[in-house]
Amino acid sequence: MTSLKKLLAFNIKEKRRILGLSQAVLAERVNTSTHYIAMIELERKTPSLYMLERIAGALQIDPPELFSVKVLPVVSLRNLQKTVLKDIEKAVGNVITERLDELEVGEEYTDKAIETT
Repeated sequence: MTSLKKLLAFNIKEKRRILGLSQAVLAERVNTSTHYIAMIELERKTPSLYMLERIAGALQIDPPELFSVKVLPVVSLRNLQKTVLKDIEKAVGNVITERLDELEVGEEYTDKAIETT
């Protein structure tokens, strides 16, 4: 499942690209800083509902479209798919690594217990 932040960031960037807008132009249109737009697109900031409405207006879309997968072109969907699959692979890898670390610690205790008996 894609996070809302990731989907929001992707949709804003993609719609900006389609409209040929820079982050600076979008920021000017919504009366905020370029840095803030960049932080949203990097998934480091979450805009308020009011800001989402302003961003959607500047991108000429309805606010719910900022969270929609349906409005994305096929190429964009493929890029989103790659990103999501990488995130899933990383998350699964992290869980497996953590579990293996836990098991190895458990084996160390078991091995030490056997040695002392």
